[in-house]
Amino acid sequence: MPYELIALLMFSTMMVMLFTGQRVFGAIGFVAVVAAVLLWGDRGGYDIGFSAAIKLMRWYPLLTLPMFIFMGYVMSESKIADDLYRMFHVWMGGLPGGLAIGTIGLMVLISAMNGLSVAGMAIGATIALPELLKRNYDKLMVTGVIQAGSSLGILVPPSVVLVLYAMIARQPVGQLWLAGAVPGLMMAAMFIVYIMIRCRLNPDLGPVLPKEERDAVPLREKLALLRAGILPLVIFAVMMVPFVNGWTSLVESSAVGALAAFLAAVLKGRMTRAVFETCIRQTLGITCMFMWIILAALAFGAVFDGLGAVKAIEDLFTERLGLNPWVILILMQLSFLVMGTFLDDTAMLVIVAPLYVPLVGELGFNLIWYGVLYTITCQIAYMTPPFGYNLFLMRAMAPPEITLKDIYRSIIPFVGVMIVALATVMLFPQIALWLPDLVYNN
Repeated sequence: MPYELIALLMFSTMMVMLFTGQRVFGAIGFVAVVAAVLLWGDRGGYDIGFSAAIKLMRWYPLLTLPMFIFMGYVMSESKIADDLYRMFHVWMGGLPGGLAIGTIGLMVLISAMNGLSVAGMAIGATIALPELLKRNYDKLMVTGVIQAGSSLGILVPPSVVLVLYAMIARQPVGQLWLAGAVPGLMMAAMFIVYIMIRCRLNPDLGPVLPKEERDAVPLREKLALLRAGILPLVIFAVMMVPFVNGWTSLVESSAVGALAAFLAAVLKGRMTRAVFETCIRQTLGITCMFMWIILAALAFGAVFDGLGAVKAIEDLFTERLGLNPWVILILMQLSFLVMGTFLDDTAMLVIVAPLYVPLVGELGFNLIWYGVLYTITCQIAYMTPPFGYNLFLMRAMAPPEITLKDIYRSIIPFVGVMIVALATVMLFPQIALWLPDLVYNN
């Protein structure tokens, strides 16, 4: 049987298993192991899966995963995020659309603490959304703001998704984080500009907080709330500055960040036994899930390497079909939008990484830059109707007066902004590569 046909059969079998409701790591791992055994026999087939497991256990930067997940849950469960939103509410309520702008700021800080979009969505829907609706903000506006802001969690460092990409693409995690920082902040700034323009043109979308309500908060309380906003930045700086300057390794920096978040919660008197137990349980569950997914992806990729499928597909696109490398890259990004209708970012990465990542390298593109493109495209796919992953998360958390139709309509302008951001990073790769080049070349 031709190798191209074997590769196609592996992908189709995997997709059928996913559509039947099987877990992502189970479907991918099963296809990888069965294909390996059928192609290379009992001994050679089992060795592929075993070597993937050993490679995973020996990858030292993987220790950052539980550290950052723990740090995010500590900041979330100890209600430090509540203080952050209260700060934005008091300091930015006097601007048209100020609370919506503050919500984007909140999401950026949550992203810098957590690295997962689900955390931003949960905090935005439970803390910001009720306040925004109570203050007569347009429901379409605020629903879109929370969905768009939460998507920043997989791009702004320390992004857990970029850690997974680094493992599968065999790229430095630190460079990927730095590459995601500027595009992530650029996208947040674009969201803010859009909100400001819309609310200037139509003030009813984001009414200004009444002056008497703003004046009711004394200056002492405003300054105290400002410290609440500074705290996550201090934790982020304590974690990242030693790493950027080369004083600590990536794993050591992640441990410093987790410890700093824990101590902040203790000093605020919010680290109860229940909170600590919840953080540990959630960290263990998510870490194990990611490890199983990476293990399955490594096994699947090893089979593809053995088949030489990547080279065959490259020849198909470039030699037989005569496609330009940029056309192939755009087709890859479009495929993420299709897969995003029924898969989350991790599943998308694991399914296509064995094919896409080597192919991108063969086409001559920078894999650090491509990691940022993949992440931005996943953000868009999360929110693309009719079956975007974030759309249903929002529907599950939103109050009854916000319908699924409202959620679909709310996200359209923000998806447009994200597409502009994606095109900008594609046309100007240095937006992503400037910061890692600056830090690592020095």
